Amino acid sequence: MNRRDAVARVALIMGGTLIGGDYLLTGCGPASTDKTADKGKGQAQTNGKLADVLDAKQVAYLNEVGETILPTTATPGAKAANVGGFMAVMVRDCYTPTDQEAFVKGLDQLEEVSKKQNSKGFLESTPEQRTALLRALDAEQKQYSKTKSIEAPNHYFRMMKELTLLGYFSSEVGATKALRYLPVPGKYDGNVPYKKGDRAWATT
Repeated sequence: MNRRDAVARVALIMGGTLIGGDYLLTGCGPASTDKTADKGKGQAQTNGKLADVLDAKQVAYLNEVGETILPTTATPGAKAANVGGFMAVMVRDCYTPTDQEAFVKGLDQLEEVSKKQNSKGFLESTPEQRTALLRALDAEQKQYSKTKSIEAPNHYFRMMKELTLLGYFSSEVGATKALRYLPVPGKYDGNVPYKKGDRAWATT
């Protein structure tokens, strides 16, 4: 599955345009090595964009968020695809500074909501509590996306959910374990038998 197919599928699942989709299709810009310290957070800055948006602890946290969205079942979950590391790269290279800031702040917001709803942090919550929390945030981001202005940043959980889906289904483990994969597709067959519950194809 190529990048264009992955972006299109995730956009379809999310019911709209994929955040940063234009950059994903044309190629994200690599972070510059010309760095100056950010006085507020000590993070590297280059031309107004963060060179290192997320640290290792935050990446591990996002892997847990991703695993709640796409948990391990009969197939590996999002953590097996290291979607947290994927998010770190995509947010750094493909998101606007406004969305980068919203994404990073969103980690703290998610933790605050978890403590308010479950009286404990996200990592300390049970799988059931995590799922209920993210479902509430998903409903929140859908409503926010309907009413937000063009200038406003995107909702942090929408970005997390989109990147989880994109990172997982375009990864080796997602394409070969969760989807059906043919390394060398054969002839076109427009009448392939389908049974309810069959996995989609990673290659076309």
